[in-house]
Amino acid sequence: MVEDLKGKETWRLFRILSEFIEGFDELSHIDPAVSIFGSARIKKTDKFYIKTVEVADLLAKEGFAIITGGGPGIMEAANKGGKRHKGTSVGLNISLPMEQKPNRFQNKILNFRYFFARKVMFVKYAMGYVCMPGGFGTMDEFFEALTLIQTHKIHPFPLILFGTDFWCPLVDYMKTTMLKYKTISKSELDLIYLTDDAHEVRDIMVAHRDFKARLIEEAKKKKEQQQC
Repeated sequence: MVEDLKGKETWRLFRILSEFIEGFDELSHIDPAVSIFGSARIKKTDKFYIKTVEVADLLAKEGFAIITGGGPGIMEAANKGGKRHKGTSVGLNISLPMEQKPNRFQNKILNFRYFFARKVMFVKYAMGYVCMPGGFGTMDEFFEALTLIQTHKIHPFPLILFGTDFWCPLVDYMKTTMLKYKTISKSELDLIYLTDDAHEVRDIMVAHRDFKARLIEEAKKKKEQQQC
């Protein structure tokens, strides 16, 4: 019985490894990309569904790939907008007890069994996050990225909260309660953008992409000079 349990754990490790390998292989060429998060429960008639399509459309027009969780609601809206302008519209689908139905607007589909492998793909291959109104999953993705940036585990990138009516109470809590108890610093709040403007989202992402490109070019020139 003990050997059977050990065997199951061993094969689980292989399954986990296979998800990482497939994700790395499939997504390694899609730079630049933006991950968009939000509730699967948002309906097509909701203003945030419509705004998400607009945000993703503007980003796709600028050459960004769009990465989502592949499901309905906000994820569908983002994949729909991301598919325009011949854009790459990625869905990182997850197997759930109540099975998630993949949306039809993905043109690159990956399937995951493990949340943590999937979450690595979101953060590894995106140069920015856009969080539309969502539930626990959206909060989880947002705060994990914020923590990774705060602790210098990843390079800083834009973290945009879209929908001031929805997100302001959370940001106010950070400013009033968390700052009061000194569990965060004021400078850490500067990592967060709050907006209702799809064009501002595009401008922030384009500015960050151009900034990164300049840094890479400067590093390349510096290396060439050192070699001479």
